[in-house]
Amino acid sequence: MKPLVREYTNDEQLKDMVEKLKNEGIDNEEIYILSHDDDRTERISKSVNANTIGASEQDAKSVITNIFSKKGDELRTKMQEIGFSKEEAGQYEEDLDEGKVLLIITNPAKAQAVLS
Repeated sequence: MKPLVREYTNDEQLKDMVEKLKNEGIDNEEIYILSHDDDRTERISKSVNANTIGASEQDAKSVITNIFSKKGDELRTKMQEIGFSKEEAGQYEEDLDEGKVLLIITNPAKAQAVLS
């Protein structure tokens, strides 16, 4: 099943939503943060104890390819690895270019009621 995504421009609103998701029983392992800036991604994910899309979510080929890829290519590959189509990954990467941060939940059935 395709992950559920919400876009944020305000880090505090994103953090509030992550806490709400956790309070409703969504596990940390099902919550991912992704932005165009690695430092911002790490800072937000650490502050809310959420995941980033790393080597454990990607196959070995993607990890090696990402080392030599441009940032946009790397982000699209990461999104494809966790369940988005090439087209969806491209659309979300454009949003990341605009400074948005993605909150990605890999258990959409569980999270849908909270995010509605």
